[in-house]
Amino acid sequence: MGAISGQEYINRINQLNPEIWVDGKRISGLLSEHPHFKGILQSKASLYDLQHHPKIKHEMTFQSPQSGNAVGLSFLAPKTIEDLKKRGKMIEHWAAHSHGIMGRSPDYLNSVLMSFASSSGYLQGKENSFPENLIRLYDTARENDLTFTHTFITPQVNRSQLHLENGDAPIAARVVDENEEGIVINGARLLATQGGLTDEVLVFSIGKFIFNEEEAFAFSIPSNTKGLKFICRDTFIGGESEFDHPLSSKYEEMDSIVVFDNVLVPWERVFFYNNGDVAEEFLEKCSFNAFAKHQVLIRQIVKTEFILGIAQLLIKTINVREYQHIQEKMSEIIIGIETLKALLEKSENHASLDEWGYMRPDVLPLKVAGNLFPKMYPRFIEIIQLIGASGIITLPTEQAFHSPIRNDLDQYLQAATKPAYDRVKIFRLAWDLSMSAFGTRQTQYERYFFGDPIRLSSELYNSYPVNDYVSKVNQFLKINND
Repeated sequence: MGAISGQEYINRINQLNPEIWVDGKRISGLLSEHPHFKGILQSKASLYDLQHHPKIKHEMTFQSPQSGNAVGLSFLAPKTIEDLKKRGKMIEHWAAHSHGIMGRSPDYLNSVLMSFASSSGYLQGKENSFPENLIRLYDTARENDLTFTHTFITPQVNRSQLHLENGDAPIAARVVDENEEGIVINGARLLATQGGLTDEVLVFSIGKFIFNEEEAFAFSIPSNTKGLKFICRDTFIGGESEFDHPLSSKYEEMDSIVVFDNVLVPWERVFFYNNGDVAEEFLEKCSFNAFAKHQVLIRQIVKTEFILGIAQLLIKTINVREYQHIQEKMSEIIIGIETLKALLEKSENHASLDEWGYMRPDVLPLKVAGNLFPKMYPRFIEIIQLIGASGIITLPTEQAFHSPIRNDLDQYLQAATKPAYDRVKIFRLAWDLSMSAFGTRQTQYERYFFGDPIRLSSELYNSYPVNDYVSKVNQFLKINND
C-alpha cells in the first residue's frame, strides 16, 4: 500500500467503529461527520495528501526497503546525518501545514515507533520481552501508513511519593491475567490525544511512575479492540465558523481517558510485560528521547514563527510598532525562535551512530529546548494578550457582519490599516490562540508536553557533563579532582 492519501485515512477511520464516549453518550455513525471530530480529521487528512503533492513528494516519502513502495518519511530509521535532515524536512512540511498547532500529527508517533523498533536489540534476551513483535509492528505500520495514539500516564488519583494502589479493582491499567492467547489488561490510562481517531493505540510504561510489576508493559492494539473504550473530555471547539474559531474549528485534538475492560492483548502484540527493569530502562536506552524531541522541536519552531507572525500582524493592524515596549516584546519571540533553531542545528550536526547503527540527534540540546519551550510558550501567549489588549475581548461574530448592525461594526471596529471585517478576523485568531478554551489547552499542553518541568530540569542536570567543567576549575586552583 505505502503512503496513503487523506481520503484513504478518512475511510479507514470511518470503518473502525471504536468505542468512543462523549458527554456520557457513545458515538455512533461516521466519525468524519461528527461535529467534535470532523475538523481534526479533515486537517489530518490534508497532511496525508501532502505525501502525494507533486512538488514535495520526494521530501515526504522514501522507498520502502521491504516492498519498494513510497512510504512516509517519518518512518525512516536514519543511518546518516543526511537521513536525519531528510526526516527533519518532512516534519517541517507537516508542521508548517498546521502552523505547529497540531501537537499529535502522525509523524510524532511514527517517530516514536521507529525509535522503539530501531532500538529493539535492547529487549533481546530480556525476561518477558519480544523484540520481534516490535519490529513486525513497525514494518506493518510503515507499509500501511498506520496512524497511532498513545498512552503512558496513570490516572491522577494520589500523587504523593509513597502512594501504593490497593484494592481488587485496579485504577491504573495492569496485567490481571495471562493465557495461551495473550495478556489481559484491566484499568485505565491517560491522556490519549486523538483517542479513537487512529488505527492503533500504543501503550507503554515508564518505570519511574509504576510501583507494581503488573503495570510494566508495552504493546499496541487496534483502536476497535473489544473492551477498549475512549472517554473524551468536553470539546474545546467553539463552533464551525473559521472566522469565529479559526484554530479550534480545524485543530481541536480531543483528549481521552483510555479504559481497558479486561482487554485481551494477543502475544504477537506484546513488546514486554511484567518487567519493571525493562520499563525503567527502555525509554532511556532506546532512541525515544532523541527522535521524539527532535520532531517536537521542529514543530515548536514552526509554531513560534506562527506566533511571531500573529503578533506582527496585530502590531501593523493597530499601528503600535513605534513603541519600544512593543519592540522589546517582539525581540523576546525572535530570540526564542533563533535559540530553538540553534539548538535544532546543534542536535543534527552533532548526531552520532548509536550501538545499533542508527544516527541519533544529539539529545542534550534537545533536552535544553525541552526545558526552555514550556517556559517560553506561556510568555509568548502573554505577549499576544498584551499587544491585543482590550481589542481581543470586544470581538463580534461573523454573523454580526451579516446583520443590520454591519455599518456600526464597519465604523467603530476599523483599524489603522485594516477594515473592520479583516481587523476582527485577525484579532479572533489571536483570541483563539491565547484566550479561548482551545488556546488555554494549548498553553497547558505545551507546559507539560514531556511531563513535569521540574523533572525535566532534573533530568537535564543529571545528564549534563558538569564534571568536565569542575575539572577545569580544579585545574585552575591546582587541587585534585574528587
